[in-house]
Amino acid sequence: MTEPLTYLDAAEMAGLIACGELSPVELVQAHFDRIDELNGDLNAVVVTAADALDRARQAEQAVMDGQPLGPLHGVPFTIKDSLDVAGYPTTSGSLLTPRTKAITDAPVVARILAAGGVLLGKTNTPEFTLWWETDNRVFGRTNNPWSQDRTSGGSSGGEAAAIASGMSPLGIGSDSGGSIRVPAAYCNIFGLKPTHGRVPMTGHLPYALLQHTHIGPMARSARDIALALSVIEGTDGRDHYAVPMPPTRTPDLGVAIAPKRIGYYTQGPVSPIAGQVQDTVRNAAAALESLGCDVEEVELPFMRDVDSLGVSGAIASAEGLAHLRPLIEGREDELAVSMQRRMVLPAPTGQQHVAALATREAIRSGFMQYFSEFDLLLCPATAVPAPPHDSAELDVDGELTPGRTALMCTAVFNLTGAPAISLPFGWSTEGLPIGVQIVGRSFDEATVIHAGAQLAAAGGALARRPPLD
Repeated sequence: MTEPLTYLDAAEMAGLIACGELSPVELVQAHFDRIDELNGDLNAVVVTAADALDRARQAEQAVMDGQPLGPLHGVPFTIKDSLDVAGYPTTSGSLLTPRTKAITDAPVVARILAAGGVLLGKTNTPEFTLWWETDNRVFGRTNNPWSQDRTSGGSSGGEAAAIASGMSPLGIGSDSGGSIRVPAAYCNIFGLKPTHGRVPMTGHLPYALLQHTHIGPMARSARDIALALSVIEGTDGRDHYAVPMPPTRTPDLGVAIAPKRIGYYTQGPVSPIAGQVQDTVRNAAAALESLGCDVEEVELPFMRDVDSLGVSGAIASAEGLAHLRPLIEGREDELAVSMQRRMVLPAPTGQQHVAALATREAIRSGFMQYFSEFDLLLCPATAVPAPPHDSAELDVDGELTPGRTALMCTAVFNLTGAPAISLPFGWSTEGLPIGVQIVGRSFDEATVIHAGAQLAAAGGALARRPPLD
């Protein structure tokens, strides 16, 4: 093995463990050593699992005894602290959540454990997962491994920072407006928002925005994304939005992707976008064309003059905050600054809420028409590379936009429910990662992941590691 243990793919870890070439105990200990080394600076992992080494010993004994092994046998993983893990509180980054320990695992956690995974711990999130920077009054702020004065994004910023820095090979995040894909882009990893309904939301706190929230995997390779999705997908009998679909059948990611018709935009409906990000998307489009795909720039006229981020925000305020108000009322002074800012904003009127829902349906119809003609859509994942901490405004090549526009490239695909992957593809002049986003037809994660794998291999953006060692 030429890679350090903590930078192997999860799939490679599982293969080495299964053939007896890698000890689960050694692997888990290596990750704990990495956490001890880096977490004081990054603050990505907020709780470590007390039984991880015991589970690793059991996994090692199972290999020695020749027992049947799951697809993630002995592989460490982390979980965002908005998902239930039995025996641990689910804080969701808030002082207001009960500190009672979860009785059962969220289905996604239970499925990874059943596949042989070894839980390392839980990772940081902004309060109630409702902000674009990972910071809260329970655990504090998470820093970006590429530059600690930059944000790791939100709300799955703890997961992204932990995976990028080698503290975890694989994690599960949640995404209501970009919360998997934006941190992935900022931290130079892969993040998949599966089709809405592909993975159950049961055990997520808050259990709100149910039509827009997705649970999905985060990792350093597309094949680990595919492997994790195969483990966590499927109905659970409790989440009524989870759809009983056949499992995802991802092809061999090393095989060239069959010619696909792919549209792309560099700004279009989500202006302004930094020039370096636009250039990265153009480079990605050229790479896909070199792989034999039919690639063309598109305009999406149905998105013209539509404020999809405003639509998303109106629905989130009307539905998400309404769910949380009973918990918050009378304890507003205990909220993180981000949530205090949210709570003082005027709530949308009933008419505004209905108008937002109508616009959402128009956006969905427009994308259905688009995907009747195209197989995939390539676009920016973020407007800028990771901005400095506490950026009330984003500096987009000298043009200042509100901080919330960190999500403007991603939130629209929560409105549609389509599968979307963020993957590393470029670098800024400051040495910060730049990701791109590939979006596909509903329940066609296989094509999205395959295209992402081929594109990442063509770009080579993963060749660098954060300057931490």
